[in-house]
Amino acid sequence: MGTQHAVVVGGGIGGLAAAIGLHRIGWRVTVFERATAFTAIGAGISLWPNAQRALAELGVAPTLALQREAGVLNRRGRRLAHWDAEAFVRHQGLPLAAIHRAALIDALRSALPGESLHTGVEVTAVEPSGLVRHGSESTQADLVVAADGINSPIRQSQYPTARVDYSGGAAFRGIARLPARLSTSWAPGTEIGIIPLPDDQVYWWISEARPAGIRHEDNRAYLAAKYAGWHAPIPELIATTPEILLHDTHHLATPLPSYVHGRIVLLGDAAHAMPPFLGQGGCQALEDAVVLAAACATESTVDSAVRRYDAERRQRSQEVARLSVRAGATGPLLRNPIAVAARYALLRLMPAAAVARVGTSVNNWHPPAIPPAR
Repeated sequence: MGTQHAVVVGGGIGGLAAAIGLHRIGWRVTVFERATAFTAIGAGISLWPNAQRALAELGVAPTLALQREAGVLNRRGRRLAHWDAEAFVRHQGLPLAAIHRAALIDALRSALPGESLHTGVEVTAVEPSGLVRHGSESTQADLVVAADGINSPIRQSQYPTARVDYSGGAAFRGIARLPARLSTSWAPGTEIGIIPLPDDQVYWWISEARPAGIRHEDNRAYLAAKYAGWHAPIPELIATTPEILLHDTHHLATPLPSYVHGRIVLLGDAAHAMPPFLGQGGCQALEDAVVLAAACATESTVDSAVRRYDAERRQRSQEVARLSVRAGATGPLLRNPIAVAARYALLRLMPAAAVARVGTSVNNWHPPAIPPAR
């Protein structure tokens, strides 16, 4: 293809990554972000090996915190399973890593020319021909990348019956400065994760199985009272975190029949929003971005490129979404005491090498090569 123009709607992880990939193959790229700045909520993100390979193919190399030995614990800190970091690398190819979401957004944004980035732009309509309407203006594109999130208006215009459902749990999240090791702790209906970040920061989350819409007058007071008896450093993290966020978690419950409509492609949460129980939402968006860029670089037409993107991404991302739902049902959302006891017994019987192999089918993904611009 000759010089083409892509409009990316949405400046999150997936949208910026897609813009980078298309820019690398010589396309002119315009990113429209509704917010007034390219920012991210104050939380961390796990980057599994598949996502790290995608970032490397995009030429983006942020500073990551590589994770060491860890365990699955109960509320008292008793080990239920051991996670062997070296065995994980042997089976999955790379270590687990983590980064603050804002730092990842900054790294992606810095890889794009400033003239490509436009904030405070509300996209009001997108047509299959590639016409993008924003405010009183319109832009004609050869390709429109809809990376506008789980509640994507562009997706809703194509699939008005697609359903976004509550995932069954709410998540408290925060960033603290406190020495802590990687761990996951479980109790019936509860998961608490702790993961170190660069710059001596720690990202933590508490997932609770409960009805949607519950809010607290003081998140810290609620958590401090409920988790006072949990193992260290959980009470200390709650006490020392400057801001504690609370969000209900949702997912796209309707697998889409296609991620493509004319010159429009759906990417990231707009295409396959999944619950957070595998930590793969942002990782799958990075995969999408690389596959889209590689297809656009090697196919002779935009139409054939988007068909290839759909063929390569839809089955895999929807399977990862199904696995995420299943991981929630058998993990943090599990409340039946007999089932919880059985899960604990199974974990105690699993050797560390077996724990390290969990998720291999997801993590061992390797990106297609993005050829440089001719």
